[in-house]
Amino acid sequence: MTVFEKTDRFLRNLYETAFYFAVMAVKENFRNYVGRAGTVGAPKPSVVILGNGPSLAEDLPRLIARGEHTAKDVMAVNYFALDERFGTVRPAYYVLSDPMFFRDSVCRDRVAELYRTLAEKVTWPMNLYVQYYNPERFDYRAALPNPNIRIVRFHTQVYRGFRGVEFWLYRHGLGSANFGTVVQVCEYVALLLGYKTLELYGVDHTLLDGLCVDDANRLCRADRHYYDAGPRAPQPIYMKVPHVPYTMSVYLAEVAELFRGHEVLRDYAASLGARIVNRTRGSMIDAYERGAE
Repeated sequence: MTVFEKTDRFLRNLYETAFYFAVMAVKENFRNYVGRAGTVGAPKPSVVILGNGPSLAEDLPRLIARGEHTAKDVMAVNYFALDERFGTVRPAYYVLSDPMFFRDSVCRDRVAELYRTLAEKVTWPMNLYVQYYNPERFDYRAALPNPNIRIVRFHTQVYRGFRGVEFWLYRHGLGSANFGTVVQVCEYVALLLGYKTLELYGVDHTLLDGLCVDDANRLCRADRHYYDAGPRAPQPIYMKVPHVPYTMSVYLAEVAELFRGHEVLRDYAASLGARIVNRTRGSMIDAYERGAE
């Protein structure tokens, strides 16, 4: 790297640092909500993180049959509470990161169903992690009048400057792993809580499979989840908030940032002496060590 390139990188990192702290001072704050809330009871040796990928349809029954949901702590995401096995798994941690969970969107009816289910079915202590950034002032407590659920906020402003500063922010609960998927927020929360082994299921990340452009010039793909009844035909891809179609360039840029985020989290975990083990068969994530399911 030339002197010019080093200087350019230093100045860019300096700008990113100043920008980050300015945004945090105005938009959020400097409180470590996740660290203050702590774990739900005494932490178990490892935490299992359940994504939404199609592979979870086969892995979840095996995980339950082996009793891993009781031997390890479990962290679930998004619509998992609507699964009939939610009451069996009884996750200690639950993460909602997508803007559709706190802003009005076309998914409003299903989101309302999710909150009703959480409010009615959670009979055990649970930490529910939600974004600090809440521009529409959504009232989580009004939606979840359940004393068993502790609502914990996490920061969402991503820092892209000096690596040393980035990891310092992570350790103090001030960073954000909001790179593009809720699973990354789960990993960040689990590491902040002190877990040394994180096991990932349902993180297929087959985000480029079946990608195509239809005759109306709309970017399409078959978005699949473990709870889908069967194969889905490719459909136009829309951002959830605002509900506008993706272009190829925007979509690929977001996918690239998502995978870069996994590399950042891999390095951060290593700096803590922790392991992230990807137990998802066929996963497209190449950042973590693989573990046989």
